[in-house]
Amino acid sequence: MLTALQVSTTVIVGVMVGVEFSVAFVMNRIFNALPEDSDQMARSHGGRMLGALMPFWYIGSLVLVTIWAIATDESTPLVITSGALLLLSVIMSIALLVPINNRGKTWTPETRPADWKEQSNRWDRYHYVRVAVIVTAFAFLAAALA
Repeated sequence: MLTALQVSTTVIVGVMVGVEFSVAFVMNRIFNALPEDSDQMARSHGGRMLGALMPFWYIGSLVLVTIWAIATDESTPLVITSGALLLLSVIMSIALLVPINNRGKTWTPETRPADWKEQSNRWDRYHYVRVAVIVTAFAFLAAALA
């Protein structure tokens, strides 16, 4: 049972990391290359779609890592460090990324503010840091599993 928890947790966190890495280094670059208003519209749609899913994924990952840390003494420092990093990513999300996303997901070409691109770039910079944090958390989980 413990092995199933460990493997499932690692896979769930790993897939989350893959999605967020893809957003940072693939999707946003594609969006930035789109003509005219398409970039902003794609970001708004992505903000609505992923904004609805990611809170459950981030918090669920943190809960699973916490259960793993409580359930075993093996590799606990690695698991606890991973959990601390996932907690940091949740705090970063709530404090820095979600406010920008909540504004951006409602924008249309007609209603967006003049500084929409600056706000999007700020979200991107925060997101790069968050991706680094969750990649590191995933690496600690993978090390604990090995």
